[in-house]
Amino acid sequence: MGMASADIAAAPVHSGKARVNKHKADWRGWKFMWPFAVVFVFVFIVPIVYAVYISFFKKQMIGGTKFVGFENYARLLGDGQFWSSVGRVALFTCVQVPIMLCLSALMALALDSMKLHGTRFFRISTFLPYAVPAVVSTLIWGFVYGAKYGLVGSLNDFLGTDIDVLAPSVLLASIGNIVTWEFTGYNMLIFYSSLSTIPHSLYEAASIDGASEWQIVKSIKLPELRGSLAITVIFSIIGSFQLFNEPSILQNMVPGNAITTYYTPNMYAYNLSFSGNQSNYAAALAIVMAVITMAIAYIVQLNSLKEQMK
Repeated sequence: MGMASADIAAAPVHSGKARVNKHKADWRGWKFMWPFAVVFVFVFIVPIVYAVYISFFKKQMIGGTKFVGFENYARLLGDGQFWSSVGRVALFTCVQVPIMLCLSALMALALDSMKLHGTRFFRISTFLPYAVPAVVSTLIWGFVYGAKYGLVGSLNDFLGTDIDVLAPSVLLASIGNIVTWEFTGYNMLIFYSSLSTIPHSLYEAASIDGASEWQIVKSIKLPELRGSLAITVIFSIIGSFQLFNEPSILQNMVPGNAITTYYTPNMYAYNLSFSGNQSNYAAALAIVMAVITMAIAYIVQLNSLKEQMK
């Protein structure tokens, strides 16, 4: 009887302790996360806030820096060079991105078919261009494109032709070829990862029911790629609107003035800030491009969610 009373008396104390421990804050997760959070704030958040801040100012020859409100943004709306660069990357996006993603999807389907010999070599070789820095890739392709000393020049000498893939009329397509070579393998791995989640028993059941290879691709594999397609489209749009390395490096390899200082929005912002001493106007340009890119990416994401809910 005495032991039972002692157990009953001790029970409330134990449950009270449990309640206190249950509601006690656990900061272990934050301790692991704070190094990244500090870097993220100072590398990402602070530069954005500072860019927005300086976009409302203007440097003057007399009087120094002056607050001008939305004057830089109003000037940007009437800037023909800016809209020319935006139209160029928009055309680049509409043509290059579908071609690249179609190639990536076809390669992923070929890998997933289990009928491709040397799948490991194929997977590594297609992903390898993504591992090559963009500067190195552009330099390599720049020498390949050379009409005098490059591969194109050698083919011209051999065939007696006069092909110039760096001519202004086809220059954007040549840059698109470089970008496609760089990122097709990366997107292929994203598609292939989605296809790898499908159980192979589903394919076997479809085959037993008499489904052809094309019917399996159409009814099982392609619907599974919808989620990854949205991700790759968003990433590709963001990358296309940030186009800078390829045209900037090719600028010295292309004869004449085919690649101007405002060839892409990023090139325009860079040259305004570092060559034209107009960092405030360049900041406004960068903010507007960020808003445009986010709006397009958001529309793509909404459309993808609608398709997945059908």
